[in-house]
Amino acid sequence: MSATTTALEFPLTASSATVASARRAEILESPGFGRYFTDHMARAVWTSGEGWHDAGVVPYGPLQLDPAAAVLHYAQEIFEGLKAYRHDDGSVWSFRPEANAARFARSAQRLALPELPQEAFLASIAALVRADEAWVPSGGESSLYLRPFMVATESFLGVRPAREVTYLAIASPAGSYFPGGLKPVSIWLSENYTRAALGGTGSAKCGGNYAASLSAQDEASAHGCDQVCFLDSTERRWVEELGGMNLFFVHDDGSILTPELTGTILEGITRSSILQLAADRGHQVTERRVSVDEWREGVASGRITEVFACGTAAVVTPVGRLVSSDGELVHGTGEPGEVTTSIRSALLDLQYGRAEDPHGWMTRLV
Repeated sequence: MSATTTALEFPLTASSATVASARRAEILESPGFGRYFTDHMARAVWTSGEGWHDAGVVPYGPLQLDPAAAVLHYAQEIFEGLKAYRHDDGSVWSFRPEANAARFARSAQRLALPELPQEAFLASIAALVRADEAWVPSGGESSLYLRPFMVATESFLGVRPAREVTYLAIASPAGSYFPGGLKPVSIWLSENYTRAALGGTGSAKCGGNYAASLSAQDEASAHGCDQVCFLDSTERRWVEELGGMNLFFVHDDGSILTPELTGTILEGITRSSILQLAADRGHQVTERRVSVDEWREGVASGRITEVFACGTAAVVTPVGRLVSSDGELVHGTGEPGEVTTSIRSALLDLQYGRAEDPHGWMTRLV
């Protein structure tokens, strides 16, 4: 759909009901993840006749949707996830936001939604963070999680692309994903469910993909596992991804392997960053199909020494066990491996301004 429109600006309409500073400080002491939200949100509206308009940063609050809004019936929506990081000098930065903007546009294409221009995506994030800078935590691995999303708001029950769409971006302070220290997770291998099929929406970041993973996640929890791993939908033998993270395999020669993008796997921004960081550190990196048999045999033989997952929320997560109906496979000692922790530290040091940024990935917001 066309995104032709005049350049969008996001002026601030300040909230008259901001959270008291004492309460905000209390929240920032232990924010968890996705539980609390800042005082404002960015917003813009698209209609088929006018394109994008009515942009701004406005007070955070409930939405008014008609019961016939298309998103409620046909799930025409997409979203993104990225973080704002407080550096030691007090400045606030984001990590590769242009990559999120580009993926947001690709997701829009797949869901027949209008593309939000990259400049507008970036402007909305910057304006929201400027308005709510006081909500950006500091210390440890805390951050301000940013959730841009787009939903079909036209009131119409016919099955076609909506002619009215609303873009929003909200923000939520987030603490460390591993407050008690980095710990390996256990993975359940799903044999009853698949995440995506060729020609489907697997490479788009849309809510339906996550809704479809929840039954499998419940199955994983019932088997005492933290996450679920999905195989391909055709042969049920090729490793794809977890419910919300990409997978990596470290070999005994230091080489690193990850499943190639087939159109059914989400192109993770953390994933692509790790490929570059690993290559920078002298690791041979390969993207190709990986079978579950290769995974099992590699761990059993010692050829695969570490397995880790990655994503925006958890950054890099070591995998300690693979559990399936065939039994359990423990990776190495069951503790975080040397390569996993090294890559995780390298990525975090870059994001928090403790290391140089040779690839120009960091963008200052405040």
